[in-house]
Amino acid sequence: MRVDAITLDFWRNYPHEALSFSPGVNVFYGDNAQGKTNLLEAIAYLSCAKSHRARYDRELIYHGVDHAFVQAEVWDGRRAVTIEARLHRQGRRQLLANAVGLKTAAELSESLKTVLFCPEDLFLVKAGAAERRRFFDACISQLRPRYAVALAEYKKLYEHKTRILRDWSDKPDLLDALDDFSLRMAQMGAVIIHYRAHFVKQLQHHAPAIHAECSGGHETLELDYKTVSTVADPLAGRKAIFDALLLHQQTHRQAELDARQCLTGPHKDDLLLTIDGQTAKEYASQGQTRTAALALKLGARELCYADTGYWPVLLLDDVLSELDARRREFVLERIQGGQVFITCCEEGEFPTAKKFRVADGRVVK
Repeated sequence: MRVDAITLDFWRNYPHEALSFSPGVNVFYGDNAQGKTNLLEAIAYLSCAKSHRARYDRELIYHGVDHAFVQAEVWDGRRAVTIEARLHRQGRRQLLANAVGLKTAAELSESLKTVLFCPEDLFLVKAGAAERRRFFDACISQLRPRYAVALAEYKKLYEHKTRILRDWSDKPDLLDALDDFSLRMAQMGAVIIHYRAHFVKQLQHHAPAIHAECSGGHETLELDYKTVSTVADPLAGRKAIFDALLLHQQTHRQAELDARQCLTGPHKDDLLLTIDGQTAKEYASQGQTRTAALALKLGARELCYADTGYWPVLLLDDVLSELDARRREFVLERIQGGQVFITCCEEGEFPTAKKFRVADGRVVK
């Protein structure tokens, strides 16, 4: 997969920009706060309709303007496709592929898959479980569109059930719908757990090997998927997972009513990481944390290639400066093959890359 060209109108701090790219390494360089990350963000958005920095689409629109537009010419491994997103401060966004409207954001990943590694990911290991679930969701949604659909529905069900649990004592009639929402959450939860468990199983073939190579063979990384306690085998069939989720709901129903919170479901899942048998979140050093985060992201990239036969587009947002010389050299060696976009302050060590100097919301020719 690759991005051949991109056009931006009123995206972030870009009034207008049109660029064509190399199928290999592309470097955006310049001072901080000029718009380098905004270009990577636009590419990533076209693969999943989400920003890693913005909660709402309106944050992506140029100040004082009511709309934004981003379009890319991509090669999906089989054919050329034009994908675009039209954002509006008022009203719904529009996502299109070859001028045909898409029903869901998950359809974007059929044309473009990306793996983004940004400075915040260096703390993926030390952060709470929510960060690792976001890692799950971003990776799996691009590989399995049905997962993205199930996840979106689960989130809506969770919000509805949370409101019922919060307000039921004032409005007892709300409890009439509680079991229906719980049942549907168990159905969607079984789909989510099924995909997450198989994703981790595949990731276990890639991330530990990368970690061992990056650490010079001195450390061992292990991954373990943790979900609802009644799910004895997350790799079991969806019917078995569904039954286990129903059991957990039944045993926690009164606790949920008392706590007025949704206490059961895959929204509490986690990916446990250990290094040489010790919990990475608690005991990993700064260097070990960076190595583990690198292994997860590069492992996801290689998993995507193994699954599809195509390298996803790799986006490296100012992470090389955060790494020591050995890890930086390791990353540069490991990213051979496929298209790569890198942001940095200096042109630096990329002699064969296509380079773009960014200043004040424009690319200086």
